[in-house]
Amino acid sequence: MCGVVAREGVLDPKLRASIGAMTATLRHRGPDGQSVFTHDAAALGHRRLAIIDRAGGTQPMTNEDESCWIVFNGEIYNHRALRRRLLDRGHTFRTTSDTESILHAYEEFGTDCVRMLEGMFAFAVYDTRRRELLMARDRLGKKPLYYAELGGALHFASEIKAIRTSPVWDPTINLPQLEQYLSLGYFVAPDTVYKNVRSLPPAHWLRLRDGHIEIRRYWDIERFDDHPATGAALEDQVEEALRVAVTDRLESEVPLGTFLSGGIDSGLVVSFMAEALGPGVTTTSVGFGEAAHNELAAAGLTAARFETRHHVEVIEPRLDEVLGRIADAFDEPFADASAVPTLHLSGMARRHVTVALSGDGGDEAFTGYSQRYVPHAIESIARPLVPGAPGRAAARWLAARWPRTPGVPRWLRWSILLDNIARDPAEAYYADLCVVKPREVRRLLGLPPLADLSGSAVYDVVTAQYRRCGSSSAVQRAQYADMHLYLPNDVLVKVDRMSMANSLEVRSPLLDQKVMDFMASVPASLKLKGNRGKHILKEAMKSQLPSGIINRPKQGFSIPVGEWLRSGCRDYVADWLFAQNAFIYTYLRPSFVQKLWTAHQRGADYSSELWTLLMLELWGTSYRHSVRGEAVPPIASSHPGARTHHKRSPRP
Repeated sequence: MCGVVAREGVLDPKLRASIGAMTATLRHRGPDGQSVFTHDAAALGHRRLAIIDRAGGTQPMTNEDESCWIVFNGEIYNHRALRRRLLDRGHTFRTTSDTESILHAYEEFGTDCVRMLEGMFAFAVYDTRRRELLMARDRLGKKPLYYAELGGALHFASEIKAIRTSPVWDPTINLPQLEQYLSLGYFVAPDTVYKNVRSLPPAHWLRLRDGHIEIRRYWDIERFDDHPATGAALEDQVEEALRVAVTDRLESEVPLGTFLSGGIDSGLVVSFMAEALGPGVTTTSVGFGEAAHNELAAAGLTAARFETRHHVEVIEPRLDEVLGRIADAFDEPFADASAVPTLHLSGMARRHVTVALSGDGGDEAFTGYSQRYVPHAIESIARPLVPGAPGRAAARWLAARWPRTPGVPRWLRWSILLDNIARDPAEAYYADLCVVKPREVRRLLGLPPLADLSGSAVYDVVTAQYRRCGSSSAVQRAQYADMHLYLPNDVLVKVDRMSMANSLEVRSPLLDQKVMDFMASVPASLKLKGNRGKHILKEAMKSQLPSGIINRPKQGFSIPVGEWLRSGCRDYVADWLFAQNAFIYTYLRPSFVQKLWTAHQRGADYSSELWTLLMLELWGTSYRHSVRGEAVPPIASSHPGARTHHKRSPRP
């Protein structure tokens, strides 16, 4: 979906005429048709992936008197209940589409309609009588929505590439946010890589009225740690909440299946799908040749248990064939390397289904990131034992001298723990969240190190989320902050772009609003037992899933980036990072990049840093060519050869 709306008066004719080209850029998100609506002050466009009411759900969609028009991306799972309520109030429906329920809810309730929607959504309603635009995004950010004020008009779209086609496009880079990308590997809404493009944050609506833009939050988690149930009663409630969440997401007029890893989250989705639909649910899994990054055997256990139609694929590291497509899909630098298997998994699933359920959200809701949440719990106990400035200074002194080499046994790697107990809890969360640590980011940028991390441009963006949480539990605060930072700006961006690049819709039952609210009210002590993450989830599901899945350590959807950068993909990556005209050296220190590369080749692990730089370079090359008006060279196997005369071989 996309659109252009005049801030005041009549829309510039050249902007109105651009709506067709804007819409066409989003064909991958909706291959089933393109339609536009134009008005003297607005133009709306939509590409359709037909899922519900395939015959009658064409967009842009209007109400009975054609005074209100809507474009919508996503699915509303309570649209039938909402429809009944609106029918009782006298509204007339012409389709069975969930889109029409949003439109009539806007007519009846105005901005309050957003609170009534359960599902994943980004939508825009233009009211021709009021000359008013209302846009909104779902609570957790499953569906994207970008906007920019350009040429006296508000542009909006599901992806930045649609806004880039505007005849008044401004490509100015948001330079102050480069540190944010280098630190986290992504941009935090509302920031983007472009100065004039914003991302509407999750759980917010935006209204353009009388030339003024108003943005408001309409939802947040507010209850923590007060759920009264424990033991079997709580386990039953968890199981039922998940069963309802999965069942609500099974409506479809096209083939439907699910992603299946070797973990508990996707396993429980399969179990409830099989319960509702019977044997033969379509499941898809991908893995790598490296055992540490391969969950196919575990996924097979779940597939066999529920008699699914299971499809498996082993991925080979051909980055030259996929990274161009990945970089183009994100429209800005994005450094989560698991985009590679997610693209493959989505493409594989699309060969069999049009809609796939996933297990995303289980880690944030049920304390799945035990490698992070367990240390937060330990730190909260240890921090009071070193009170005051002298205690913190002693912990910091000891941390600086504690061995950090990989040869130190894992149970003796206390340097990070000592560092963090010397810090404020929010600061410790910030330090942990950074995939490239603050000291390295500063060195990359050629800036002096910070004695106080609060001097970082990223610090307030991250710690504000942690501090806003209404719980006193360090684990709950970390979960809450992850829900507002890592989940919507990394995980869900990755899943949306990689699935939509394959015209596949992905639904996430564990990110149901009621599930997230419910689990925030459950005390952290019931979710995290000792070093066992997802304790309550495992107890609730132990009769449903194979014991080998319940008791299996968390592996995650990771890829062997470190090995790739030292072996089969080494030369390909070096060609990009060490070209004399490389984009990254406009802003970063070549000598420090070289230092990271050399250390990694000798056995240290700088895979996160190097991958972050690689994705910045891939995006930057396309950006530079687009600004110059040049054709963008293909980011594929032919590209290194095309750049050979620019290549600077990495020093040993």
